[in-house]
Formats: sequence, C-alpha cells, structure tokens
Amino acid sequence: MTGVRNPTVGGGHPSLREVVRVPLPTPHGVFDVRAFEVSTGQIYLALSQGALTGGDDVLCRLHSECLTGDALTSLRCDCGQQLRLALRTIAAEGRGVLVYATGHEGRGIGLVNKLRCYVEQDKGADTVDANLRLGLPVDARDYNDAAVVLTSLGVRSIQLLTNNPNKVEGLRQAGIDVSSVRPLPTAQHHRNGHYLRTKQLRLGHAAPAGPRIDDVTPTPVASAVDVSSLIGAVRPRPDRPYVVVKYAQSVDGRIATVDGDSKWISGEAERRVAHAMRAACDAILVGVNTAIVDDPQLTVRMAPGASPRRVILDSTLRIPPTARVLDSLAATTVITTDRSDPRRRDQLRSRGVEVVVVADDGRSVDVTAALAALRRSGAESVLIEGGAEVITSVLAAGVVDRLVVAIAPVLIGAGVEAVGALGTSRVGDGIALTNRSIHAAGDDVLIAWDVVPHRSD
Repeated sequence: MTGVRNPTVGGGHPSLREVVRVPLPTPHGVFDVRAFEVSTGQIYLALSQGALTGGDDVLCRLHSECLTGDALTSLRCDCGQQLRLALRTIAAEGRGVLVYATGHEGRGIGLVNKLRCYVEQDKGADTVDANLRLGLPVDARDYNDAAVVLTSLGVRSIQLLTNNPNKVEGLRQAGIDVSSVRPLPTAQHHRNGHYLRTKQLRLGHAAPAGPRIDDVTPTPVASAVDVSSLIGAVRPRPDRPYVVVKYAQSVDGRIATVDGDSKWISGEAERRVAHAMRAACDAILVGVNTAIVDDPQLTVRMAPGASPRRVILDSTLRIPPTARVLDSLAATTVITTDRSDPRRRDQLRSRGVEVVVVADDGRSVDVTAALAALRRSGAESVLIEGGAEVITSVLAAGVVDRLVVAIAPVLIGAGVEAVGALGTSRVGDGIALTNRSIHAAGDDVLIAWDVVPHRSD
C-alpha cells in the first residue's frame, strides 16, 4: 500500500488514503474506526463517535503511539491512562474523535530509542536530558499528517484534549482551528511522578497530575488530584517496600461504629484523594477481616489512574470465593501461611489469584515476611488501608514509613479504633511522627507524617 496516491475521502489529499473502515466495540462504547495511510507509510487511526462532517468544536484527542504505556500498561508514563480517559471522555460526550498517530513512539524517536532513553533515566537523567545524552531530539513529532486526517474527516474546529502546548501550536500551524483546550490530567504513580513533573516544568505541559489536594472539590466526576505531598518521598528498602498506612476516622478517633459500620466516614472529596493514593502505589494491602466485613474492590474508580495489585493477608484462607477482591478488575495476591489448606490455594490459583506462603507469627501472617515477599516480587510501594489488626501489627513491627490520617467532621462515640495496643507504657516511648503535612479535602482534613524509625538499642 505504501506509495499509493489514490485519495478516497474528504475531497481527497495527495498524501492521504483511507484504507479500511470498521466498527470497534470497546469498554467505552462502539467507535467507528477509519485507518488512513500517509505518504511516509505510517498509519493513522481515527476512532470516532457521532457526526464529524462539517463539525465545529469537535472533541478531539491526538494520541501519540506508546506501545509500552498503551498496550503493556507501563507505569513509567501516563500515556495509557490518557488514552483510556480520552476514549471515555469522548464516549460521554457522544461526539468526538481520537486520532491515534503511529510513528510517534517516544515523542517521535521510535521504540528502541525510547527504551534506550529509559536506561539513561534509570541512571538519573530526566525525560528531556535522556534524549539529549543520546544525541536525540527532545520531541521529533510532526502534526501535519494528523491535521490532514482531521480535515479529511470534515472536522472544521476542535476542542483538543491535551496537556501539551506543542500539540496545540503544531495543529494550528498545520491549519487546524483549535477553538479550546481541555487538559487531561491523570493520577500520578510514584514511578512516573518525576516524568510528569519534568513535562510540566521543562516542556510546559498543563499540570499532568491534576490539582493540589487543597483545591479538590466534591464532584461526581472522576478526576485526577496530585497526592505526592501525602505519599511522601518513596524510598523502598532492600528487604521491604516503602509502606504508607492510610485510614479515615471520626474526630473522636473511630474508624467504624461498634457494629462495624464505616461507610462513609469521610466525604467524597477525601475518597477521591484516597483513590489517587491507591493509583500512586504498586500495591494496596488489607487484612482478611476487612475483605470479609467490608467486601471492598480496592480498585481505582474515583480518579483516572491504574489500579494497584490487591494484597490480602489471610493466614488460613478464610476469604470467601465471592469476595470482590478476587474479581478480574485488578491483579490480586493472597499472602497466607502453611496453616492454610493446599487445596484452597490451588483453587485460588486456578482463578488467576497469586497465592504466596510466608511465615506465621504465631497468630497470623508475619507482616515482615509478607512485605519481604512483596519486595522480592518487585513492589516498591505499598498502601495499607486496614483493618485495625493489620495497621497495629505493621506499626508495632516498625515497618511503616508514612502515616496518613483523614479526619472527618463527625463524632461516633464508642466504636472501633484504628490502632490497638502497641505495648507503650510511657508517652515518650510512643511512635514518633515528623514532617507534618496538612490538607483540606472538602470538609475533611488530611494529616500526613513521616514515621520516625525505631532507635536501635
């Protein structure tokens, strides 16, 4: 097909040929897909919904190909999350187009060169300097062919979904009327935080990770929020991941009533922050009692981000087969002990659930052994959301790096406390916290601290 100059769409263009058109069902709805070949041999896909011909202010995303992010769900960038968020946004609007630009891999330097740049980034370079170290352009993309595709579709002006000012300028220079720009922030992961900050500071992108926590307002729309100030500086250790404990409580220090009810102590704005914190970490961990009583999904739903691996501590495999954490919406690991039934382990594994057997501390899963197993599997950060037994055990074991407490404006009275007995007889022997950070989220207040390491004897 390369070299064919037989235009078939939009009155024709000497560098463009439509080669196929087909409906494509996706989780976000059915899109009309049209494939265009340009003179370079590159293929552009236009995924659209609604009428585009003669269209003004058409919602549009020009998405640069990113195999690692789009298909392999890499956490080094935000590309895959932006792709899925854009498709969802267009579907919600009922009219729009996503132009998928092949040949734009790695901001135009190609897949292999992008991977070579990853090596430089692992040596300390940011996403700009990595390219420069290898003698590559920071951004080699050209938007003329994408503009031809939009013109051939009959689009007259667009609302562009992007954080990148260069895309806006490039399309305008290519003759596209960009009537407005709508940012497309996604929830930051600790592995791509530096990359997102570099895009903002050095490439002029709109805040890729969303607004600061204090600017979050209650809204039913899933949107990003920058939680880096809550997560803190992620520094995994050789023997365990970086551990963040987070819970929501009433003003009088309860995470649930005496009957176990905990929904919802905090408000919607705070829960959006909590979901963004999940998206920032490699894994989210709870005890089996939480999985049984609350039956949580432990996925990211209130922010546009990746769901972390769900980890359940369950010494005897009491988790019900119907538990929502065993669904296929995210990866799940159950950490158990040799007191569990091997047949039950096999049943879970047959469902695609990872089962890891570690040491028993005499009563339940040894949390130090569990965290060591997660570190060996590649996890660098773990968010612990409960319940009280797990929170108490990790604090008592001295394996927590960051504590985040959301305080809701409600009094419960007698109820469940987040932290149980730690064997502390004097105030001076309590677990010390430092580097306080305070934020408002709606009517709730979030306070985060670093946990001071235990002093050795």
